[in-house]
Amino acid sequence: MDQFVGCEHCVRENEPLAPYTWLRVGGVAEFLAEPTSVEELRKLVVICRENDIPARILGGGSNLIVRDEGVPGLVISLAAPAFTSITPENNRIRAGGGAKLGHVVSVAVREGLAGLEQLVGVPGTIGGALHGNVGANGVAIGEWTQSATVMNRSGEIITYQRDDLRFSYRKSSLDELAILEAEFEFDTDDTANLTKRMQKLWIIRKSQQPQTGQNSITVFKDPSGASASSLLSDAGLQGMGVGEVEISGRDPNSIVTRQGATAADAIRLIELMADQVHERLGVELEREVEIW
Repeated sequence: MDQFVGCEHCVRENEPLAPYTWLRVGGVAEFLAEPTSVEELRKLVVICRENDIPARILGGGSNLIVRDEGVPGLVISLAAPAFTSITPENNRIRAGGGAKLGHVVSVAVREGLAGLEQLVGVPGTIGGALHGNVGANGVAIGEWTQSATVMNRSGEIITYQRDDLRFSYRKSSLDELAILEAEFEFDTDDTANLTKRMQKLWIIRKSQQPQTGQNSITVFKDPSGASASSLLSDAGLQGMGVGEVEISGRDPNSIVTRQGATAADAIRLIELMADQVHERLGVELEREVEIW
């Protein structure tokens, strides 16, 4: 902890990361920080740069597996109010990178701002959503993004405008250490109409998700012209499992864990799923889940 002089109040050592991830498996972070301001975050980033300490940002944990061996260096959580604000104004919303995407969707619907309701039920934070240009129902968050403010690994703060940003399927040009804030612009619509549309989409999405109480994540991106779920189904992988981790009975592109599961089980199952689809169908699947 000597490296983090002046930041001891927001840094913890050997912090278990499993509770921060949707699968609830994995090891510890050598250090975990929860800064309460942008300035505290900048100070932590500078300390890491000057001491050659690896630094990572922890989002909502919905597409993350932490290896059982744990993570060296500093893991940073942007869960403090300084990073989670959501401010609507006219037909725009400004949201912190640590704000939950679901909360921003709800605010947009309440304010009569159309588009984001189609992402109802998609997990994660605004920062993670922008980094991976998350989408659903044929739309993606990049469509409404007007600007993004980031912090790079030197602690510098940079704001990118719409013309500076590049979005493609499950990818964006936003690859700096942390996304601090973003602004979105929407068309307007009747709040009642948006609420009905959101409720319908939520019911459909809920029916496709693993049962309540199961810890689950989506594994692969959809390849061009096909869905990963269909390919995994066509490969006959339903029911496959490793240890206490198995493919979801509702969606072949999701894996679920039971008590006693390990990250190693999850990673091995993902490898087997990809190998079997390639062997049986000749298709290379690209992982959506991130492995630390």
